[in-house]
Amino acid sequence: MHPRQQTIFALSSGRPPSAIAVVRVSGPQANAALVALAGRVPAPRTAVRALLRDTGGQPLDDAVVLWFPGPASATGEDVAEFHVHGGRAVLAALFEALSAVAGMRAAEPGEFTRRAFENGKLDLTEAEGLDDLIHADTDRQRRQALRQLKGGLGDKARGWRAQIIEASALIEAAIDFSDEADVPAELIAPALAGVGRLLGEIEEVLGAQGQSERLRDGLVVAIAGPPNVGKSTLMNALARREVAIVSPHAGTTRDVIEIELDLDGYPVTVIDTAGIRPTDDPVEQEGVRRARARAAEADLVLWLVEAADDGEPELGAAPHWRVRNKIDLGDLAAGRVDAGEGAGFAISASRGDGLPQLIAALVAFAAKTLGSDSGGLIGRARQRQLLQQTVSSLQRSIKAAADGEELMAEELRIAAHALGRLLGRIDVEDVLDVIFRQFCIGK
Repeated sequence: MHPRQQTIFALSSGRPPSAIAVVRVSGPQANAALVALAGRVPAPRTAVRALLRDTGGQPLDDAVVLWFPGPASATGEDVAEFHVHGGRAVLAALFEALSAVAGMRAAEPGEFTRRAFENGKLDLTEAEGLDDLIHADTDRQRRQALRQLKGGLGDKARGWRAQIIEASALIEAAIDFSDEADVPAELIAPALAGVGRLLGEIEEVLGAQGQSERLRDGLVVAIAGPPNVGKSTLMNALARREVAIVSPHAGTTRDVIEIELDLDGYPVTVIDTAGIRPTDDPVEQEGVRRARARAAEADLVLWLVEAADDGEPELGAAPHWRVRNKIDLGDLAAGRVDAGEGAGFAISASRGDGLPQLIAALVAFAAKTLGSDSGGLIGRARQRQLLQQTVSSLQRSIKAAADGEELMAEELRIAAHALGRLLGRIDVEDVLDVIFRQFCIGK
């Protein structure tokens, strides 16, 4: 039996122990699993309490079972769900009992979602949106992923593809009636007009999408500066917990420490780096090298110095804000200060002075860099690249119109093919394994 014809099962809720665990079964033997363990198949989409028993008749658990006959199910196949108590022993016994049913096996990562895709329940953009929703860390990421899952990009792509096919039909008709003097011109003119409108619409979507892709990955902010200026103290203050060792001795931080923050719904990774200074210690030298490398890759560097320090940052061309720390030891007022070319702040990381202004500025920077989540449709580089290929083909089709209908028709075919790949309906087998392998087991 081919693996895709086998019935699969997996834990679809959180890892045990838990109050309730949901085990999902999908495939032609889902009803047999219900009969074998629960003694009967309940009415569709009706929760029924049942005493589950193993193949030897021994009780497993007092559970709730549900039955979703295909194709009206999440995967498009027959689906059964077992809602059991979430202890490890209960789940181990249930998995053993399910494995004893003929044609059953444990699911692989993403296999439920892949079956939903293959059965037409999801297109590939919606499947990617589901993966992004599972991994969303902030509310803005959640909203963007939910738009993908609900077909925001997929619906548009299907409409665009239908328009391209309609224009192609007109061009093909013009080729068929090429012997008639007026017919080709009458057919090509509306086709060109339609392609032009479509091209503008896709270009508009592409023009607004650089930021929505960034929202999925988030912003990287590095805290850098000389030793013993309070970088780890600032890191702990931003995290509101002890994540880095704070010591009065210079060179305490020797490796890169990262934390994930949610700043007003924007995902921000904050990096604490080793103090940058000349040193003969080979371990500290490596820490300084890593600090410079991570600062160079960051979207923004908070160059932390003591309040009276006027030295220039040792960062090269990396975008940075100068942050003067330890103002509680001097007379500098907290908040935003004049920093010449870039933003500057005066804070006391240990006491909290000036931190609200610094955090508010970080939120504003994230909003400017990552953009609003209200209209983003493109969440992945794969989607953007295929839309760019579509645009290129449409542009070439317009230019090819003067050289012959055949060339224009070929470019339209290529454009439609690119949108088919975007939706996962054409020639994407090499992409599918990569995408669905990233899902957790049970999804």
